[in-house]
Amino acid sequence: MDTFATAPMWAGFFVLVLGTLFVDIFVLGGRHAHRVSSREALGWTLTWMTLAALFGIALWWVVAEEAGHDAAYGKVLEFYTGYLIELSLSVDNMFVFAMIFSYFAVPPELQRRVLLLGVLGAILMRAAMILVGVWLISQFAWVLYVFGVFLVITGIKMLFMSRHAPNLSRNPIVRFLCAHMRITPEYQGERFFVRIDGLRYATPMFVVVLMVEATDLVFAVDSIPAIFAVTTDPFIVFTSNIFAIMGLRALYFLLANLAAHFHYLKYGLAIVLAFIGAKMLVEPWFHVPVHWSLGAVAMTLFVSVLLSQARTRRAAAARDQPGRSGTPRERETGNRRT
Repeated sequence: MDTFATAPMWAGFFVLVLGTLFVDIFVLGGRHAHRVSSREALGWTLTWMTLAALFGIALWWVVAEEAGHDAAYGKVLEFYTGYLIELSLSVDNMFVFAMIFSYFAVPPELQRRVLLLGVLGAILMRAAMILVGVWLISQFAWVLYVFGVFLVITGIKMLFMSRHAPNLSRNPIVRFLCAHMRITPEYQGERFFVRIDGLRYATPMFVVVLMVEATDLVFAVDSIPAIFAVTTDPFIVFTSNIFAIMGLRALYFLLANLAAHFHYLKYGLAIVLAFIGAKMLVEPWFHVPVHWSLGAVAMTLFVSVLLSQARTRRAAAARDQPGRSGTPRERETGNRRT
Protein backbone atom coordinates (compact mmCIF):
# COMPACT_ATOMS: atom_id res chain seq x y z
CA MET A 1 0.00 0.00 0.00
CA ASP A 2 1.42 3.33 -1.09
CA THR A 3 1.45 5.82 1.78
CA PHE A 4 3.75 8.51 3.07
CA ALA A 5 2.99 7.56 6.68
CA THR A 6 5.67 5.89 8.75
CA ALA A 7 5.16 3.35 11.52
CA PRO A 8 5.56 6.03 14.24
CA MET A 9 2.84 8.11 12.58
CA TRP A 10 0.42 5.18 12.61
CA ALA A 11 1.34 4.43 16.21
CA GLY A 12 0.89 8.06 17.24
CA PHE A 13 -2.56 8.20 15.70
CA PHE A 14 -3.70 5.03 17.46
CA VAL A 15 -2.33 6.32 20.77
CA LEU A 16 -4.28 9.56 20.28
CA VAL A 17 -7.56 7.77 19.55
CA LEU A 18 -7.18 5.16 22.28
CA GLY A 19 -6.07 7.76 24.80
CA THR A 20 -9.07 9.97 24.09
CA LEU A 21 -11.41 6.98 24.34
CA PHE A 22 -9.81 6.01 27.65
CA VAL A 23 -10.41 9.49 29.05
CA ASP A 24 -14.00 9.45 27.81
CA ILE A 25 -14.85 6.00 29.15
CA PHE A 26 -12.81 5.60 32.32
CA VAL A 27 -12.02 9.11 33.51
CA LEU A 28 -15.10 11.17 32.66
CA GLY A 29 -17.67 8.52 33.52
CA GLY A 30 -18.54 7.37 30.03
CA ARG A 31 -18.77 3.75 31.15
CA HIS A 32 -21.71 4.56 33.43
CA ALA A 33 -25.17 4.76 31.90
CA HIS A 34 -26.40 8.33 32.03
CA ARG A 35 -28.36 10.85 30.01
CA VAL A 36 -26.00 12.94 27.90
CA SER A 37 -26.55 16.65 28.41
CA SER A 38 -26.28 19.18 25.60
CA ARG A 39 -23.29 20.69 27.37
CA GLU A 40 -21.46 17.36 27.48
CA ALA A 41 -22.31 16.63 23.85
CA LEU A 42 -21.13 20.07 22.76
CA GLY A 43 -17.90 19.63 24.70
CA TRP A 44 -17.06 16.32 23.04
CA THR A 45 -18.13 17.55 19.60
CA LEU A 46 -15.76 20.50 19.89
CA THR A 47 -13.06 18.22 21.30
CA TRP A 48 -13.10 15.89 18.29
CA MET A 49 -13.33 18.74 15.79
CA THR A 50 -10.41 20.47 17.48
CA LEU A 51 -8.39 17.26 17.49
CA ALA A 52 -9.09 16.83 13.77
CA ALA A 53 -7.97 20.40 13.08
CA LEU A 54 -4.82 19.98 15.17
CA PHE A 55 -4.10 16.65 13.50
CA GLY A 56 -4.18 18.38 10.13
CA ILE A 57 -1.70 20.98 11.38
CA ALA A 58 0.58 18.28 12.78
CA LEU A 59 0.28 16.40 9.49
CA TRP A 60 1.39 19.49 7.56
CA TRP A 61 4.40 19.94 9.84
CA VAL A 62 5.52 16.30 9.55
CA VAL A 63 5.09 16.07 5.77
CA ALA A 64 6.71 19.48 5.22
CA GLU A 65 9.79 18.29 7.09
CA GLU A 66 10.03 15.16 4.95
CA ALA A 67 8.79 16.19 1.49
CA GLY A 68 8.43 19.96 1.40
CA HIS A 69 5.60 22.46 1.73
CA ASP A 70 3.85 21.60 -1.54
CA ALA A 71 3.49 17.95 -0.59
CA ALA A 72 2.35 18.93 2.90
CA TYR A 73 -0.28 21.28 1.48
CA GLY A 74 -1.63 18.50 -0.74
CA LYS A 75 -1.85 15.93 2.06
CA VAL A 76 -3.52 18.33 4.47
CA LEU A 77 -6.09 19.29 1.83
CA GLU A 78 -6.80 15.61 1.24
CA PHE A 79 -7.26 15.03 4.97
CA TYR A 80 -9.62 17.97 5.53
CA THR A 81 -11.62 17.18 2.39
CA GLY A 82 -11.94 13.53 3.37
CA TYR A 83 -12.90 14.51 6.91
CA LEU A 84 -15.61 16.89 5.70
CA ILE A 85 -17.03 14.28 3.33
CA GLU A 86 -17.08 11.57 5.98
CA LEU A 87 -18.50 13.88 8.65
CA SER A 88 -21.29 15.12 6.38
CA LEU A 89 -22.25 11.59 5.36
CA SER A 90 -22.17 10.58 9.02
CA VAL A 91 -24.83 13.20 9.77
CA ASP A 92 -27.26 11.28 7.56
CA ASN A 93 -26.28 8.15 9.47
CA MET A 94 -27.06 9.96 12.71
CA PHE A 95 -30.67 10.65 11.73
CA VAL A 96 -31.16 6.94 11.03
CA PHE A 97 -29.80 6.20 14.52
CA ALA A 98 -32.46 8.55 15.88
CA MET A 99 -35.17 6.57 14.09
CA ILE A 100 -33.78 3.31 15.49
CA PHE A 101 -33.72 4.69 19.03
CA SER A 102 -37.26 5.99 18.66
CA TYR A 103 -38.61 2.74 17.19
CA PHE A 104 -37.06 0.59 19.93
CA ALA A 105 -37.77 3.19 22.65
CA VAL A 106 -34.16 3.18 23.83
CA PRO A 107 -33.94 4.94 27.22
CA PRO A 108 -31.83 8.12 27.00
CA GLU A 109 -29.38 6.82 29.59
CA LEU A 110 -28.59 3.77 27.40
CA GLN A 111 -28.15 5.59 24.10
CA ARG A 112 -24.59 6.62 24.90
CA ARG A 113 -23.52 3.01 25.49
CA VAL A 114 -25.19 1.86 22.27
CA LEU A 115 -23.33 4.50 20.27
CA LEU A 116 -20.05 3.72 22.02
CA LEU A 117 -20.32 0.07 21.02
CA GLY A 118 -21.40 1.17 17.57
CA VAL A 119 -18.34 3.39 17.21
CA LEU A 120 -15.96 0.63 18.27
CA GLY A 121 -17.55 -1.78 15.82
CA ALA A 122 -17.49 0.86 13.08
CA ILE A 123 -13.76 1.41 13.55
CA LEU A 124 -13.06 -2.29 13.02
CA MET A 125 -15.42 -2.60 10.05
CA ARG A 126 -14.12 0.49 8.30
CA ALA A 127 -10.51 -0.49 8.87
CA ALA A 128 -11.22 -3.81 7.15
CA MET A 129 -13.13 -2.13 4.30
CA ILE A 130 -10.38 0.45 3.77
CA LEU A 131 -7.73 -2.26 3.59
CA VAL A 132 -9.80 -4.19 1.06
CA GLY A 133 -10.53 -1.04 -0.95
CA VAL A 134 -6.90 0.06 -1.07
CA TRP A 135 -5.81 -3.43 -2.09
CA LEU A 136 -8.43 -3.60 -4.85
CA ILE A 137 -7.39 -0.21 -6.22
CA SER A 138 -3.71 -1.15 -6.15
CA GLN A 139 -4.44 -4.37 -8.04
CA PHE A 140 -7.24 -3.23 -10.34
CA ALA A 141 -7.22 0.48 -11.19
CA TRP A 142 -10.58 0.19 -12.93
CA VAL A 143 -12.24 -0.39 -9.54
CA LEU A 144 -12.21 3.40 -9.10
CA TYR A 145 -14.62 3.72 -12.02
CA VAL A 146 -16.89 1.10 -10.46
CA PHE A 147 -16.89 3.19 -7.28
CA GLY A 148 -17.66 6.28 -9.35
CA VAL A 149 -20.67 4.71 -11.07
CA PHE A 150 -21.90 3.38 -7.73
CA LEU A 151 -21.69 6.82 -6.10
CA VAL A 152 -23.49 8.55 -8.97
CA ILE A 153 -26.31 6.00 -8.84
CA THR A 154 -26.49 6.28 -5.05
CA GLY A 155 -26.65 10.07 -5.24
CA ILE A 156 -29.47 9.96 -7.79
CA LYS A 157 -31.39 7.45 -5.68
CA MET A 158 -31.00 9.69 -2.62
CA LEU A 159 -32.40 12.64 -4.56
CA PHE A 160 -35.59 10.80 -5.44
CA MET A 161 -35.98 8.67 -2.32
CA SER A 162 -35.07 11.22 0.35
CA ARG A 163 -38.68 11.45 1.54
CA HIS A 164 -38.98 7.73 2.21
CA ALA A 165 -38.18 6.78 5.80
CA PRO A 166 -37.11 3.16 6.35
CA ASN A 167 -39.74 0.81 7.74
CA LEU A 168 -37.88 -0.81 10.63
CA SER A 169 -40.65 -3.33 11.28
CA ARG A 170 -39.86 -4.88 7.90
CA ASN A 171 -36.09 -4.79 8.35
CA PRO A 172 -34.69 -8.28 7.65
CA ILE A 173 -32.46 -8.21 10.73
CA VAL A 174 -35.35 -7.33 13.03
CA ARG A 175 -37.60 -9.93 11.43
CA PHE A 176 -34.94 -12.64 11.67
CA LEU A 177 -34.15 -11.93 15.32
CA CYS A 178 -37.81 -11.81 16.30
CA ALA A 179 -38.45 -15.10 14.51
CA HIS A 180 -35.44 -17.00 15.86
CA MET A 181 -34.73 -15.55 19.31
CA ARG A 182 -36.58 -14.96 22.53
CA ILE A 183 -36.48 -11.23 23.22
CA THR A 184 -37.54 -9.61 26.46
CA PRO A 185 -40.18 -6.88 26.16
CA GLU A 186 -38.23 -4.58 28.50
CA TYR A 187 -34.62 -3.42 28.66
CA GLN A 188 -32.47 -5.11 31.28
CA GLY A 189 -30.00 -2.31 31.85
CA GLU A 190 -26.98 -2.65 29.57
CA ARG A 191 -27.17 -6.44 29.38
CA PHE A 192 -27.50 -8.19 26.03
CA PHE A 193 -28.79 -11.51 27.39
CA VAL A 194 -30.66 -12.61 30.51
CA ARG A 195 -32.03 -15.87 31.88
CA ILE A 196 -35.70 -16.06 32.76
CA ASP A 197 -37.11 -19.32 34.16
CA GLY A 198 -34.01 -21.12 32.95
CA LEU A 199 -34.38 -19.87 29.38
CA ARG A 200 -31.93 -17.55 27.66
CA TYR A 201 -33.44 -14.32 26.31
CA ALA A 202 -31.90 -11.57 24.25
CA THR A 203 -32.73 -8.03 25.30
CA PRO A 204 -33.79 -5.11 23.10
CA MET A 205 -30.33 -3.67 23.79
CA PHE A 206 -28.80 -6.52 21.78
CA VAL A 207 -31.15 -5.90 18.86
CA VAL A 208 -30.48 -2.16 18.86
CA VAL A 209 -26.70 -2.58 18.85
CA LEU A 210 -26.94 -4.99 15.91
CA MET A 211 -29.14 -2.51 14.05
CA VAL A 212 -26.69 0.33 14.69
CA GLU A 213 -23.77 -1.78 13.46
CA ALA A 214 -25.70 -2.87 10.37
CA THR A 215 -26.66 0.72 9.63
CA ASP A 216 -23.07 1.88 9.85
CA LEU A 217 -22.01 -0.95 7.54
CA VAL A 218 -24.55 0.18 4.95
CA PHE A 219 -23.42 3.80 5.18
CA ALA A 220 -19.76 2.78 5.03
CA VAL A 221 -20.45 1.26 1.62
CA ASP A 222 -21.19 4.82 0.44
CA SER A 223 -18.62 6.77 2.42
CA ILE A 224 -15.53 4.61 1.87
CA PRO A 225 -15.68 4.79 -1.95
CA ALA A 226 -16.39 8.52 -1.68
CA ILE A 227 -13.08 9.32 -0.02
CA PHE A 228 -11.17 7.29 -2.60
CA ALA A 229 -12.14 10.05 -5.03
CA VAL A 230 -9.97 12.37 -2.94
CA THR A 231 -7.05 10.10 -2.09
CA THR A 232 -6.00 6.47 -2.11
CA ASP A 233 -3.47 6.95 0.67
CA PRO A 234 -4.63 4.53 3.40
CA PHE A 235 -3.36 6.78 6.19
CA ILE A 236 -5.43 9.75 5.01
CA VAL A 237 -8.47 7.57 4.30
CA PHE A 238 -8.32 5.87 7.69
CA THR A 239 -7.58 8.91 9.85
CA SER A 240 -10.26 11.10 8.26
CA ASN A 241 -12.79 8.28 8.67
CA ILE A 242 -11.94 7.68 12.30
CA PHE A 243 -12.08 11.35 13.27
CA ALA A 244 -15.51 11.65 11.64
CA ILE A 245 -16.79 8.49 13.35
CA MET A 246 -15.47 9.48 16.77
CA GLY A 247 -17.18 12.85 16.54
CA LEU A 248 -20.46 11.32 15.39
CA ARG A 249 -21.41 9.99 18.82
CA ALA A 250 -21.29 13.41 20.47
CA LEU A 251 -22.82 15.12 17.45
CA TYR A 252 -25.81 12.79 17.67
CA PHE A 253 -26.83 14.15 21.06
CA LEU A 254 -26.60 17.69 19.72
CA LEU A 255 -28.52 17.31 16.47
CA ALA A 256 -30.60 14.11 16.57
CA ASN A 257 -33.75 15.94 17.61
CA LEU A 258 -33.27 18.59 14.94
CA ALA A 259 -33.76 16.39 11.87
CA ALA A 260 -36.76 18.48 10.81
CA HIS A 261 -34.49 21.54 10.69
CA PHE A 262 -32.27 19.92 8.05
CA HIS A 263 -34.91 19.08 5.47
CA TYR A 264 -32.68 19.76 2.47
CA LEU A 265 -29.48 18.28 3.89
CA LYS A 266 -30.20 14.88 2.37
CA TYR A 267 -30.49 16.51 -1.04
CA GLY A 268 -27.15 18.20 -0.44
CA LEU A 269 -25.57 14.88 0.49
CA ALA A 270 -27.02 13.31 -2.65
CA ILE A 271 -25.43 16.05 -4.75
CA VAL A 272 -22.12 15.53 -2.94
CA LEU A 273 -22.15 11.79 -3.67
CA ALA A 274 -23.05 12.34 -7.32
CA PHE A 275 -20.35 15.00 -7.66
CA ILE A 276 -17.69 12.76 -6.13
CA GLY A 277 -18.72 9.86 -8.34
CA ALA A 278 -18.61 12.07 -11.44
CA LYS A 279 -15.17 13.33 -10.38
CA MET A 280 -13.90 9.76 -10.32
CA LEU A 281 -15.36 9.02 -13.75
CA VAL A 282 -13.92 12.08 -15.53
CA GLU A 283 -10.49 11.81 -13.92
CA PRO A 284 -8.77 10.40 -17.06
CA TRP A 285 -9.83 13.45 -19.08
CA PHE A 286 -10.17 16.21 -16.49
CA HIS A 287 -8.43 16.39 -13.14
CA VAL A 288 -10.46 18.10 -10.44
CA PRO A 289 -8.03 19.59 -7.88
CA VAL A 290 -8.57 18.63 -4.26
CA HIS A 291 -9.23 22.22 -3.21
CA TRP A 292 -12.01 22.42 -5.81
CA SER A 293 -13.56 19.30 -4.32
CA LEU A 294 -13.29 20.73 -0.81
CA GLY A 295 -14.93 23.97 -1.91
CA ALA A 296 -17.71 22.21 -3.82
CA VAL A 297 -18.56 19.90 -0.93
CA ALA A 298 -18.46 22.70 1.65
CA MET A 299 -20.58 25.04 -0.50
CA THR A 300 -23.17 22.35 -1.26
CA LEU A 301 -23.58 21.51 2.41
CA PHE A 302 -23.66 25.18 3.39
CA VAL A 303 -26.38 26.01 0.86
CA SER A 304 -28.47 22.96 1.84
CA VAL A 305 -28.32 23.96 5.51
CA LEU A 306 -29.23 27.58 4.68
CA LEU A 307 -32.21 26.47 2.59
CA SER A 308 -33.29 24.10 5.37
CA GLN A 309 -33.21 26.89 7.94
CA ALA A 310 -35.13 29.21 5.63
CA ARG A 311 -37.79 26.53 5.15
CA THR A 312 -38.04 26.02 8.92
CA ARG A 313 -38.48 29.75 9.50
CA ARG A 314 -41.17 30.00 6.82
CA ALA A 315 -43.05 27.07 8.33
CA ALA A 316 -42.83 28.61 11.80
CA ALA A 317 -44.06 31.97 10.49
CA ALA A 318 -46.99 30.29 8.73
CA ARG A 319 -48.00 28.50 11.93
CA ASP A 320 -47.87 31.74 13.89
CA GLN A 321 -50.17 33.61 11.49
CA PRO A 322 -53.74 33.93 12.79
CA GLY A 323 -56.26 31.89 10.87
CA ARG A 324 -53.56 29.68 9.38
CA SER A 325 -54.01 26.62 11.57
CA GLY A 326 -54.56 23.23 10.04
CA THR A 327 -53.16 21.65 6.92
CA PRO A 328 -53.23 23.42 3.54
CA ARG A 329 -56.01 21.06 2.38
CA GLU A 330 -58.10 21.86 5.45
CA ARG A 331 -57.62 25.59 4.94
CA GLU A 332 -58.60 25.29 1.28
CA THR A 333 -61.75 23.36 2.20
CA GLY A 334 -62.64 25.97 4.79
CA ASN A 335 -62.23 28.78 2.26
CA ARG A 336 -64.55 27.04 -0.19
CA ARG A 337 -67.24 26.63 2.45
CA THR A 338 -66.97 30.29 3.29
